[in-house]
Amino acid sequence: MQDRRFLARGNSGPPKRGSRNFRLTKTKRSKDTGKRPLPGERKAMRKRVVLSNSNALEVKGMQDITAELAVDAQLQGKVIGIPGPLIDRLRAADAFKPTQGWSFFRRPGTLIRKETVQYGKLFDEMSKDGEKWSMRRVLIGERGSGKTVMLLQAMTMAFLKDWVVINLPEENPLKTSPPNKSLGQDIVIGHTEYAPLPQSSPTLYAQRSYVAKLLSSISRANPILETITLSSAPEPSTSSPIPIPIPPSISLSRLALLGSQDAESAHQIFDLLIQELSLPGRPRLLICIDGLAHVMTDSAYRSPAFEPLHAHQLAIVNWFMGYLSGASPLPNGGMVLAATSQSNAPNVPTLNIALTELEESQSGVSPPRAGPSSISQPYGPPLRDPFTRHDERVLSVFESKPQGLDVQRLAGITKEEARGLLEYYAQSGILRQRVSDGLVAEKWSVSGGGVVGELERASIRMEI
Repeated sequence: MQDRRFLARGNSGPPKRGSRNFRLTKTKRSKDTGKRPLPGERKAMRKRVVLSNSNALEVKGMQDITAELAVDAQLQGKVIGIPGPLIDRLRAADAFKPTQGWSFFRRPGTLIRKETVQYGKLFDEMSKDGEKWSMRRVLIGERGSGKTVMLLQAMTMAFLKDWVVINLPEENPLKTSPPNKSLGQDIVIGHTEYAPLPQSSPTLYAQRSYVAKLLSSISRANPILETITLSSAPEPSTSSPIPIPIPPSISLSRLALLGSQDAESAHQIFDLLIQELSLPGRPRLLICIDGLAHVMTDSAYRSPAFEPLHAHQLAIVNWFMGYLSGASPLPNGGMVLAATSQSNAPNVPTLNIALTELEESQSGVSPPRAGPSSISQPYGPPLRDPFTRHDERVLSVFESKPQGLDVQRLAGITKEEARGLLEYYAQSGILRQRVSDGLVAEKWSVSGGGVVGELERASIRMEI
């Protein structure tokens, strides 16, 4: 058989005895001479946040946001810019998302909507001397309604009022999660080392690497901490001593940096920092989280008995839930904001029921009850399924208490606000159409009644 194939290729006969055997050479694949990406380079490209575009036109006459302009109702429907120093602080607090459209414009700008003016007045009232009350709120709404941008606007106003901002960010550079994953998911998917905290009852688990990253973010985003010194040297504790020495007159910014550089002492230093910020005369606090549903269910971590740990058993989540539920007060006043996510969120029935009940109790109008009880009580909150096991940890967060937790639903923007946003697109050179009443009505209707994310998709992304 081999001789036939050899003769079919034009050879006169088999190789002579004693000569070198005939061998067919296989086609060699060309070697890849391209440069391989360095470790972490692709993740950095995937998670980078671009806040400027030199190809976009500069919008002339655009004002920068200030504490006074934030409460000006005449600016409703206008886009105002964020000044450079605030951009650096917001970037340090991880307030920007890679999936947002900041890279389309010359500089970051934000739309002043009706809710923005309300928050501006709220921050102005809470920042008055002698006012030390606090507020706890959950932002809900459909996908693209602007919940994360509303958190960014709240952080901007807090920076303008010299508040201390602690943001549990949407992204965490220590992890390898995709850009659309939320912080809640970043905490609970098991990407960080964890260990039980000694002397904690019930047992809590500390994620020291994540807390170290959070301390670095707090230090870089809040320069006001450089002007506040440690009140006294930390007392030695037998339960959770700080492994490194702490100078007695150190600033709180330097204290946070020490914790970020030593992960073993990060959790103890974080507790010391929060304790110092709770003393009388300290600045007000704004505590934020995005992706609330991820921290309302079981995590990917396991106990020593290999049972799944609930997210509330993680120390950093338990700390935030204490402020969200009101169990941990804010002595100097402040605000606790949490935002849900509709683009990437697990189904947590207990959370959905709790938010629905809370929203209906605020509005005062409830749909008819389902089931036999509708005969005696035709109206009221929806009945909980008696055959479903509800999470008591989640329900305890939403219990009614003085100055209780409230819910704010973000809907679509008005047509006047949509016109201001479209005019900003046109002035930036992205929307190449005349902004008329017909165009505004068309884009507003296509976007589902002014949903900001869909309006951007219909006006910019589809055009490009």
